[in-house]
Amino acid sequence: MSQTASEQTSRREFLKNTGRIAAASTLVAGLGSSLYAAGSDTIHVALIGCGGRGTGAAQNALSVPNGRTKLIALADVFADRVDRSFKGLQERHAAQMDVPDDRKFVGFDAYKKAMDCLRPGDVAISATPPAFREVHLTYAIQKGVHLFMEKPVTVDGPTTKRMLVLAKEADKKNLKIGVGLMVRHCRGRQELKKRIDAGEIGDIHTIRAYRMGGRAATLGPNTSNISDLLYQIRRFHSFLWSSGGLFSDYYIHQIDECSWMKGAWPVEARAIGARHYRGNSVDQNLDNYSVEYTFADGTKFFYGGRHMDGCENAFNSFVHGTKGSAVVSTSAHTPGRVRTYRDQNMARENLIWNFPQPEPSPYQLEWDDLIDAIRRDEPFNETERGAIASMVTSMGRMAAHTGNVITYDQMLNCPHEFAPNVAKFTMDSPAPLKADSEGKYPVPQPGVLKDREYQEFA
Repeated sequence: MSQTASEQTSRREFLKNTGRIAAASTLVAGLGSSLYAAGSDTIHVALIGCGGRGTGAAQNALSVPNGRTKLIALADVFADRVDRSFKGLQERHAAQMDVPDDRKFVGFDAYKKAMDCLRPGDVAISATPPAFREVHLTYAIQKGVHLFMEKPVTVDGPTTKRMLVLAKEADKKNLKIGVGLMVRHCRGRQELKKRIDAGEIGDIHTIRAYRMGGRAATLGPNTSNISDLLYQIRRFHSFLWSSGGLFSDYYIHQIDECSWMKGAWPVEARAIGARHYRGNSVDQNLDNYSVEYTFADGTKFFYGGRHMDGCENAFNSFVHGTKGSAVVSTSAHTPGRVRTYRDQNMARENLIWNFPQPEPSPYQLEWDDLIDAIRRDEPFNETERGAIASMVTSMGRMAAHTGNVITYDQMLNCPHEFAPNVAKFTMDSPAPLKADSEGKYPVPQPGVLKDREYQEFA
């Protein structure tokens, strides 16, 4: 799955140092879990979704310092992605690769075939577009395998509710479920959270975050030789049903990390957004978003997102308190370079504390923590938090797309489901979203479509 240049660079830079940093900081964990790979000392891994994110997650899974891991299966709906992912991982981790051609699966049922290669206690990676996350978790629970899910894990209310039920089902089977909100595993941000909770910057009154860069997820009408369904999956950032669009897929990290620092989830969102320089692009995103999230105590969290060429770029998050301020993110998700100040003026002379550099990669740390929990048989289930973070992100997106204030309860109980038949997709299935005669897809119309995010074609 595609990534922005800054995300790719961050992941590449950190992966260069992953082994050195992790080996120096982590001891091999105990082997206590009754669901640990059927008694073997090697955890097998299956990758479902072989784009950039999935391949990066698999690389992290094969780089853990706390015990042996081996990749045994690959799955995607695109054969070229399976081949590319295999080649890249084979170059870096040949000794941990055991993926013969008969364990390279292509198609909408490929996830089942890949998980069927695992033993109870092994790990599957779900890194497809978010629309398929619930399908994969359901089967993982049935098979008794642990699961790492990329974010977001839901894009609407009905899937969020079902994901919350699945979280409890996973607990009943003692399964460990990780969600790719890796910032929560960042050691610097964990220390920052402790300092904020201890009152270092006083009571939080304002939070603000920004993600602004050049044009993203633009595309023209489907003139390729693949079906509209596969076209929408391949370019999933462009479509609300598959990813929640740029808003859900790009902004969730900062919305999650800022809510974490506050220690609460926002209860309502009001937002504005607009499309400007679209050219021939037929995606469903807006060019810019401005969201005012409100917490139950009245604290405001302002989020600004923009994807337009020639404008200021920004990628950072800040918390302001009655005694000072804090940096949660500096220039991307990693490294955070977190710090606190005794003033609202974030100048060097006002610095209270900053996390030592260089930082371990949170992309790697989330995997170290997941594998550690599996080997030690400790509680580890991020499904509920991941589902709520996804839903709160969708709350801001829907507020912008409808032009209405959307509350937490309204988003959770919104009956509209973007792709209710996703579990039944085959290569011959029609796409959930239909293009008009010009090859264009429906887009949000704030103030016109007040109860849904776009007009569905009959």
